[in-house]
Amino acid sequence: MTTTIIITLCSLLLIAYLFDYSFKKTKVPSVILLLLLGWLVRQATVLFELQLPDLSAILPILGTTGLILIVLEGALELELNKSKIKLIRKSFFGALAPLLALSFLLTYIFEQYGGYTFRDSLINAIPLCVISSAIAIPSVRNLPKSNREFVIYESSLSDILGVVFFNFMLRNETVGLDSFGVFGLQLIVICVISFVATIGLSFLLSKLEHHIKFVPIILLTILIYAISYVYHLPALIFILIFGLSIGNLNELHNLKFFDIIRTDILNKEVNKFKELTVEATFLIRSLFFLLFGYLLETSEILNTSTLIWAVGIVILTFTIRAIQLKLSKIPLKPLLFVAPRGLITILLFLYISPENMIGLVNKSLIIQVIVLTVLIMMVGMITNTNHAEEEKEEGHLGEATDKAGISSNPAAEDEKSSGLDEPDNTSEDEATK
Repeated sequence: MTTTIIITLCSLLLIAYLFDYSFKKTKVPSVILLLLLGWLVRQATVLFELQLPDLSAILPILGTTGLILIVLEGALELELNKSKIKLIRKSFFGALAPLLALSFLLTYIFEQYGGYTFRDSLINAIPLCVISSAIAIPSVRNLPKSNREFVIYESSLSDILGVVFFNFMLRNETVGLDSFGVFGLQLIVICVISFVATIGLSFLLSKLEHHIKFVPIILLTILIYAISYVYHLPALIFILIFGLSIGNLNELHNLKFFDIIRTDILNKEVNKFKELTVEATFLIRSLFFLLFGYLLETSEILNTSTLIWAVGIVILTFTIRAIQLKLSKIPLKPLLFVAPRGLITILLFLYISPENMIGLVNKSLIIQVIVLTVLIMMVGMITNTNHAEEEKEEGHLGEATDKAGISSNPAAEDEKSSGLDEPDNTSEDEATK
């Protein structure tokens, strides 16, 4: 039995790797294939009458670990400099505004239709409103750099803001000045903890000479997150600050607090740490979606009573996203389609206590919303790729006509902008000086 489990796990993870590797060609998000693969494994166990223990208790553990690693991976990829201020501002608005707008709109609908309380309705609405960085970031690898950076910032911030908002509502029976005051104090405390922990972990990363050095750093990061969470602190902020700090040492090396650290050595170690984090994230994320697919019942996926609600929620999601992109003066294509729900939606749903659950929001609705948003993203990415290839072919044709002596205006093509990046000439001049 032990050998069978090892063979099965290794085979499933290798298949998960093939799903991820083939995304560039197929444009099919691996989450869909992983859920399907997990569901097929469940059907095989039923068919062959195999008895397996209840694995549902493992799902929140994998989900929480995956969330930490995903946010850390995203934070390590983000750049902090003056030229990114406009992008960060738009990304923050893109993460916060749709989260609040859709949450309160769904809360109102749940209240009016089901007669539930405002707090219970909001707690159940928030998981449906968070963009999944676990799905969004890998899915935009083939987009231009400006669009890719926007999605990394936006989805990472959406994860953090969504979790903070959810925990705030879950832990406060009533919302008033007192609760906001306590929350403000918690933010200050976690920022102080994050700063001290970041210095300590960075020092360890640069000084450890043992052949095992990255695993202890990851374990300490998860441990600090867990302890902060126990004391009701917004622990994901620590993950964000730690990742941003060690990922942007070139911008922070002038700070006196980093004098005790050899930044030249640390930069080399951070690059290795990034690689390990990416691979660990892939492993945990794959296991999470495989297990969630395994735990799905066929009746939950094909539940027609929740399908209408799922379609309605998805329509509202992309309508609000279109408005947000227009207000931010960002072209709709291809970013309109990048609003998938995934790991964070499942994880927050699992954290809802039975007394706070409402009948309208169940596992069927959650999985249907996830599948629909991911399918829409997939179609959007495919159509955008086809459009980009057509433009590329037209560009080659234009070059050919130029060589033939036919006048053209290639400068017009260079003036196309995504609306996300505007060079900061002042910053460039200062850098030159």
